[in-house]
Amino acid sequence: MESLRELYKIGNGPSSSHTIGPRKAAITFSGKNPTADGYRVTLYGSLAATGKGHLTDKAILDILEPLAPTELVWQPAVFLPFHPNGMKFEAFKNGAVIDEWMIYSIGGGALANEHTPCIKADSIYPLTTIKEIEDWCYDYGTSYWEYVEHYEGPEIWQYLDTVWQTMRSTIEIGLEKEGVIPGGLGVRRKAATYFVKAKGHTDAMASRGKLYAYALATSEENASGGQIVTAPTCGASGVLPAILYHLKTSRDFSDIRILRALATAGLFGNVVKTNGSISGAEVGCQGEIGVACAMAAAAASQLFGGTPSQIEYAAEMALEHHLGLTCDPVCGLVQVPCIERNAIAAARAFDANIYAMFSDGKHRISFDRVVAVMKETGHDLPHLYKETAEGGLAKNYEEDNFVGSL
Repeated sequence: MESLRELYKIGNGPSSSHTIGPRKAAITFSGKNPTADGYRVTLYGSLAATGKGHLTDKAILDILEPLAPTELVWQPAVFLPFHPNGMKFEAFKNGAVIDEWMIYSIGGGALANEHTPCIKADSIYPLTTIKEIEDWCYDYGTSYWEYVEHYEGPEIWQYLDTVWQTMRSTIEIGLEKEGVIPGGLGVRRKAATYFVKAKGHTDAMASRGKLYAYALATSEENASGGQIVTAPTCGASGVLPAILYHLKTSRDFSDIRILRALATAGLFGNVVKTNGSISGAEVGCQGEIGVACAMAAAAASQLFGGTPSQIEYAAEMALEHHLGLTCDPVCGLVQVPCIERNAIAAARAFDANIYAMFSDGKHRISFDRVVAVMKETGHDLPHLYKETAEGGLAKNYEEDNFVGSL
């Protein structure tokens, strides 16, 4: 299992698989072929179906066009067996192909293909299930974050601090912005309004309103191409920061405790990335929002002093109740229902934490079992519901019924 550095990536939205991954691939391919006098990139499946709405073309052309003329070919009806997000890069010299590369953007900005499925960092964690890690924690009397520190080394805290500061900055920037989000749907930013309204309430209403505002702030920044942290993806980047920022500002948790919660959350996200999927194109939104909710629930439980079993229960519950969630972005944009979904998932993560903390941590279904079911369910979903914008809400969207809620 990889370092948390490979899960928490700082980049620009709106999509880790459609923006960060293709950009990384373009950088890699152009680095191998710097003298090419032309490039062609063919995009397949989900990557092609919603690529323009996700700014995939911009991510690739920003890298290749300054070097040589670049042609983009869109093949949304072709779903390759390795992964729905396929890309074929070709380099030309004097009209002849001098190099080609078939690569896939598999979620969270990661790349892989049939020949080198590990285009990623070396594995540093020997245990790859939460059950194994939980047993390790009880055997040694430690917490999940101590497991992270044991294998990552103390230098991981400096990286996580950078991640945390970026998350904070994104929320604070997002809370100040107003206006319409680019893309053509006419979706207005709501974070600032929600934050102002929340301050007019007391107790539970104020708390919930601020949590919504923080999640909206990050998600709206992501939809606008702003800087975010994948947690575990761009499309689900608002959930975990909202929980951490809310608890930091309302409960005055120290930064080191926030970083420990971030480490715990990352561990749960890493397990899903290893054994399941965090790609909406592969398993639907359950792999993005569902996993983000589980990570946030684990983080909250860590902050409130949960035992390893209570933390596992909170994460399990959060993921379990997102099983089957489709990825059906209207017009292929990471806006509807994505932005609102981040706010609701943040609230659900907080509730999962509370529910688990009232328990002794014992329950019937393990987190690892839910991860396996999530992967199976995702593979059973038709491609219409996996980031193609061809089914679900994307297909049934009607302007007349939507204008009133913008």
